[in-house]
Amino acid sequence: MGPTVLIIDDENKLRGLLARIIELEGFTVLQAPNGKSGLKMVENEDIRVVISDVKLPDANGVELVKSIKEIKPFVEVINLTAYGTIQDGVLAIKNGAFDYITKGDDNDKIIPLLNKALDKANLQYRVSQLEQKVSSKYSFDTILGNSRAIKEAKELARKVAKTDTTVLFLGETGTGKEVFAQAILYESARKMKPFVAVNCSAISRELLESELFGYKAGAFTGAQKDKKGLFEEAHGGTIFLDEIGEMSLDLQAKMLRILESGTFIKVGDTKTTEVNVRLMAATNRNLQEEAEAGRFRLDLFYRLSVFTIYLPALKDRKEDIELIAKHYLKEFAEKTSFGSGKMDDKFIQLLKDHSWKGNIRELKNIMERVTILSDGGIITPDLLPYEFHSGQQETQSLDLASVEKHHISKVLQHTKGNKTETARLLGIGLTTLYRKIEEYNIQSF
Repeated sequence: MGPTVLIIDDENKLRGLLARIIELEGFTVLQAPNGKSGLKMVENEDIRVVISDVKLPDANGVELVKSIKEIKPFVEVINLTAYGTIQDGVLAIKNGAFDYITKGDDNDKIIPLLNKALDKANLQYRVSQLEQKVSSKYSFDTILGNSRAIKEAKELARKVAKTDTTVLFLGETGTGKEVFAQAILYESARKMKPFVAVNCSAISRELLESELFGYKAGAFTGAQKDKKGLFEEAHGGTIFLDEIGEMSLDLQAKMLRILESGTFIKVGDTKTTEVNVRLMAATNRNLQEEAEAGRFRLDLFYRLSVFTIYLPALKDRKEDIELIAKHYLKEFAEKTSFGSGKMDDKFIQLLKDHSWKGNIRELKNIMERVTILSDGGIITPDLLPYEFHSGQQETQSLDLASVEKHHISKVLQHTKGNKTETARLLGIGLTTLYRKIEEYNIQSF
């Protein structure tokens, strides 16, 4: 069956004739005698193109275009009219119609026009599917947890998402600040605009200014041509500054100017550049204490903290650990094709008892490791690194060396003796691995 076209026309004979012409070209054709039944078909059927008469018993075909687009924006509409007017034609196109043609001229034009409209509709459909996929990936639903702390953080984020207010995320490293920023973005009016994320601690203080604001040719040695900064790249969209507490005081002054006026001066320039950007920032520092100590501008802190969201550490939301671990277990099982094994109770309890200094990021890495080591079988405590066992009873902790030896042997067995890969999975240096193999007299594979 070919792509589906809907004809909306109250003239039965004309509608039937047009349907036969289109069906001969391989299309599937649906018919509706009025606007109400036509809109119902658009809502319930996989229709890509609508051919609608302008004069309908219960609607104006030109106005009907808006209603169709509200239901399915990717559907293209061709208006047919017995007595065309320039005014109606202009309004139809303004409302989103693909074209507006006069009856009598349509026999030669309709099939080529229909194919063009179909091409555009199919392209728009693919784009809309991609947008939905991206939005679902970064939606608030992907932020897992039922604890009170995470629910409160999500509730605050949803409220601020519809605004352009500056947002400051506070919390330990690895608590998901950028994930929250992206969730806010995809529920905002700027979701189809650029999103630029910058880790201020990963760029040297000397380079950060030129990266953020750009520079003019000749501003310094090596600046051979003008360069756009990341604020310009984010124009119309959102910029997320992670670890903003690492920013130097002189650069903070420029940040304050952007927040107050939406303007800045590029390195080596004399005139201002204007941008329209929403700012979200994050830090694991206490900025108020930093400001009181003279390491952060107090006026910038007040501008940033208009709307503050605190993200709880994983150790403070232990009831969410099992849920998050299961999510990553399923994700990595699908990636590795090992199958998703079941976590036993002791394994889950060890996860809950762990301090999680790396928070969700650390938990994600641990679940990737145990997924590989389990080969799809039961996830047991012996698959965890030895530090997970150090908090057990004293009689057990005395035998920590045997736990470590067993774990290293298990990883070596999995990598078939590849010591470089083994060291990577264990998170230790290659020389440390060789030393432990010798110390524990571990058999080579």
